[in-house]
Amino acid sequence: MAQRSSLAVPREGPVLALCFLACIATGLELSVNNHAADFSLSTLPGPAIALSCLVQNSSEAEELLWYREDGKVDLKDGNKVNTSNICVSPVTESDNGVTFTCKLARDKSVQVSVVLDVQFPPQLTGEESLQVEEDKDVTLTCNAKSNPQAQTAWYKNNNTLTLQQNRHQLHQTSEVVQLTIKKVQKSDHGTYTCMVKSSLGEGRRDFHLRVEDKKPVFPKEAVIAASVVVTVTVVFGIVARKDKIFKVW
Repeated sequence: MAQRSSLAVPREGPVLALCFLACIATGLELSVNNHAADFSLSTLPGPAIALSCLVQNSSEAEELLWYREDGKVDLKDGNKVNTSNICVSPVTESDNGVTFTCKLARDKSVQVSVVLDVQFPPQLTGEESLQVEEDKDVTLTCNAKSNPQAQTAWYKNNNTLTLQQNRHQLHQTSEVVQLTIKKVQKSDHGTYTCMVKSSLGEGRRDFHLRVEDKKPVFPKEAVIAASVVVTVTVVFGIVARKDKIFKVW
């Protein structure tokens, strides 16, 4: 009896075929402001910016979706098919780094994203007065937020501050710069200036530091002992004079 031959079909074959057919069926691309791939858009705070999403190679009506980060943007009915426009107004510093994404509704893998690069100078101004007791620690904090990120320098009485490893500590993030002076001394008295500078501008803030005399600290045990002595003395005084007190009464 003749044996029937058969061809082995890989198990992943149908899945690959479906994916291939889906790509052929879609065959669409999107563009945002004439960019067919993800991009970064540089702008300044204030003026509004418009983002326009367009379906490429479309032969029928295609619905579009807009997202700000993970949140869906509400679109009017006349602003969803084949072309969709959104406006960011006004642009603020908080919009820096925010991602807007346009997606095809029936295949969300078809998408283009734009990251806002909002550029602004340091917004550092003003002055501050601080009083600190000798031998205490003090921290001077200034806002260094800017884009592009700024360089920071510290001055004391208009001269570059010489940092001492065991007495000065610097801490900096993308938004805040801090100078900590450990165990403040009388010689630390003066005006400290935080200077923040970027390619778009600069800012400064002055800190007028006044170092006060160290307050005397009495040992707790000594205070308690003194209180006990005073109390006992008063009691014995009353007992010793009780007869005279009673006679008066």
